[in-house]
Amino acid sequence: MTPVIFRAFQATNDIESCERFLIGHRQVLEAYGITMITSNNNAWFYHKNTYVILAESGDDKRALGGVRVQIADEEYELPIVNAVGKVDSKIHDIINLDSGKIIAEACGLWNSKEIAGYGYSFFLLRAAIALAYQLEIKKLYALAAPVTVEMCLNAGFMIERGLGKDGFFNYPKLDLVATAMSIGDLTELANAREEDRNHVFDLMKSPNATMECYGPKGKIVIDYKLKIVL
Repeated sequence: MTPVIFRAFQATNDIESCERFLIGHRQVLEAYGITMITSNNNAWFYHKNTYVILAESGDDKRALGGVRVQIADEEYELPIVNAVGKVDSKIHDIINLDSGKIIAEACGLWNSKEIAGYGYSFFLLRAAIALAYQLEIKKLYALAAPVTVEMCLNAGFMIERGLGKDGFFNYPKLDLVATAMSIGDLTELANAREEDRNHVFDLMKSPNATMECYGPKGKIVIDYKLKIVL
């Protein structure tokens, strides 16, 4: 079985891979009729505090999926602030409570139809948490679609119930719902399911490792290359 490679890099160091990430993500969104996503642009290509995990085929390096870890700074707001701020200004107050901490968002999670159903999105989310830990992030946000809320809860995220309607919003369209979520204990992951927690801790200890993983369709092999040289 050919491994799928999960390769992490700083966005500004690999613009070509950023472009492949964006093209693949847009194709997935457009297949569902979604075009108005706040992070669905190329501004983050040139943001030094954006880090990318690109899932690539071990055969020909074609892009199969990915996720970004975007750190908040004065240059670039978190996508969740732009998205949620349109319907609930309290997001600014919540983010401001974290002032002085390194905060970030796991965003832009996607996988191609080619690998759909194997659970790669689960493993990309876990990899993003491990990468956030490596980057010394203190709080990690996410804006989850309905199909990914349970996955995020399993990985240790909690719903930000002070926002929207108990944490839920109509976004990116009126007939779609998104959920604001966060993790504030990346070193403990106390709210994570044991299976998720153990896998993330393994990646924290060994960010570059080849692992056999088990998803809905059985065994897959992932070659993690998550170590960032800063």
